[in-house]
Amino acid sequence: MADKLIIVESPAKANTIKKFLGGNTKVVASMGHIRDLPKSKLGIDVEHDFEPEYINIRGKGDLIKSLKRDAKSAKKVYLATDPDREGEAIAWHLAHILDVDKEKITRVTFNEITKKTVQKSMQEARDIDINLVDAQQARRVLDRIVGYKISPVLWKKVKRGLSAGRVQSVAVKLIVDREEEIENFVPVEYWNIYVNLLDKKSKKEFEAHLYGKDGKKIELHSKEEVDEIIKQIEKAKYIVTDIKKGEKKRTPAPPFTTSTMQQEASRKLNFTLKRTMSVAQGLYEGVKLPEGHTGLITYMRTDSTRISEEARAMAKEQIVSTYGEKYYENRYYRTSKDAQDAHEAIRPAHVELAPEQIKDYLTPEQFKLYKLIYNRFLASQMAPAVYDTMQVDITANGYDFKASGQSLKFQGFMVLYVEGTDFKEVEEQAMLPELEINQEVIKQKINPKQSFTEPPPRYTEASLVKALEEKGIGRPSTYSPTITTILDRYYIQKEQKQLVPTDLGKIVNKLLIENFSDVVNEEFTANIETRFDKIAEGNEKWKNVIREFYGPFMQEVEKVEKELEHVELQDEVSDVVCEKCGRLMVYKYGRFGKFLACPGFPECKNAKPIVETIDVPCPVCGGTVIVKKSKRGKKFYVCENNPDKCNFISWNKPKKGEKWDPEEDKKKTQRKTTRRKTSKKKKAKTTKKSASK
Repeated sequence: MADKLIIVESPAKANTIKKFLGGNTKVVASMGHIRDLPKSKLGIDVEHDFEPEYINIRGKGDLIKSLKRDAKSAKKVYLATDPDREGEAIAWHLAHILDVDKEKITRVTFNEITKKTVQKSMQEARDIDINLVDAQQARRVLDRIVGYKISPVLWKKVKRGLSAGRVQSVAVKLIVDREEEIENFVPVEYWNIYVNLLDKKSKKEFEAHLYGKDGKKIELHSKEEVDEIIKQIEKAKYIVTDIKKGEKKRTPAPPFTTSTMQQEASRKLNFTLKRTMSVAQGLYEGVKLPEGHTGLITYMRTDSTRISEEARAMAKEQIVSTYGEKYYENRYYRTSKDAQDAHEAIRPAHVELAPEQIKDYLTPEQFKLYKLIYNRFLASQMAPAVYDTMQVDITANGYDFKASGQSLKFQGFMVLYVEGTDFKEVEEQAMLPELEINQEVIKQKINPKQSFTEPPPRYTEASLVKALEEKGIGRPSTYSPTITTILDRYYIQKEQKQLVPTDLGKIVNKLLIENFSDVVNEEFTANIETRFDKIAEGNEKWKNVIREFYGPFMQEVEKVEKELEHVELQDEVSDVVCEKCGRLMVYKYGRFGKFLACPGFPECKNAKPIVETIDVPCPVCGGTVIVKKSKRGKKFYVCENNPDKCNFISWNKPKKGEKWDPEEDKKKTQRKTTRRKTSKKKKAKTTKKSASK
């Protein structure tokens, strides 16, 4: 008989905790949820105040028996599931099914799995927080109602297997809206005028740009305007009228929250959200080091940037010993007003375990993410980078020009880490020569530049997470499953790193906007999240939220079902003739995306994939070249006659009139790969070099 039984969610977490607890203690894993709503029906008794009808998850019968047996033989049962609402709910379900005296059961949470934290947390065991459980139940029940009541409408009108969701449908709408902005965007022409100027004393050239005339800013939208100004400044004297020297500081980013970690891992490591959370879970639960299983980071589902005083002291010690006193600065970060702040920011649990030191014990993915978290945390407690700046105003025949430059004076936190961005960063500006007011600088060349305004960029996983967070839609734990779901449903697809709506996504989005406006309403979805937070704080009853939502929502569902009863959504007709019956085939959507099907189903069951081709004939046999995609989404090119009559297949798009040599093609691919890798290394080297100047 064990004195203590500790139930966690995963075996990895169990292995890490075991080594910290002496005595007669047993640690076992529940393997995640053990009870849930049934998949085959709504599972909510709407006639009896929305009581959830939980059932044991199929396949977990033996595990439940084992947990019950262990619980009965233990003197005390500690439910140590994850320290969030989901974990609290799992603990509550465990307490329900263990079938032991409730006085015997207690709740314990670990924000980080270190010896000190585990032992301290065991001393601070508490009751299950029913407010957190209710907040999770409210989300689960409301999302189940939305999904199970709207999805059948989509099945009838679009196709089976589709789904709608309170957060996922808003995410799809954001992506569709952005695509419409891009499609409707009308570029506007604009011009800039740059002038290369020479300082006679230093013989240094620098660049200035036209700002305005007589102190007023001007905008240029045609070549005629530009040509007129060039005539007036071509032979003018360029006189320095003002010089401003200063210092600019760049402060480090805060330590990671869940969403900022997901965004940065997407930008810098090319990780999907799902991959990031999976790797982070492993780092939190523990990896095998020489001293045993060790948790390397704090809990990875958080929206707080707060760090403990103990962690702050560890950061100071590490920074001062590695870089020196001048690189350290004690920093506090303001947490968002909507943040739950139950946990610290994501940080290393053992600052003394530098990434390079334990690299051999981590998978490549674990090492990359741990290094990112480690460096971001340390950098957040470092001194700002300092730049010397210089701004110069220059006048030529009444026209005002501006020039600016900056140089890195002190690298500060940038010696370790610089935050990524979704957009192209402006390169460091060269410092200007030492100039004087009223000095003449000599015009070398005038460079007019035509540009056009650009549409907003498509969302990436990183920028979509940022948008959802800013709008208060969803919470840290929901971003990854939301984006995974809409990709799996084929509502969106990835092109490079960009998220693009499919035709199916557009159809579903249109149907929801026209018939279930609340479900795709950003404000409504954000308000519901706020009410979930109030439930977690004990300031609202979860069933009140469901009651208020259910009545109006069901009226809308019934109204839509009646209105759409005799409405049949028309399939898009292609120009492809069905070779079996002569009808024009239509576009349908299946598990793997869009395909062609005969509209004569079920009499004619002909269906075939949509084949993408290029307008260049096969360089071997002259046949049609088909575009295919690898499992990773990379395009390659293959002859329609391959492999029976032709051997053409290549990663490289063929060119007209070009002969194909398999060996030369292979070398070309290798050269491309090498150039890409070299370019990445060069870019990383340049970034490092600029930070160390």
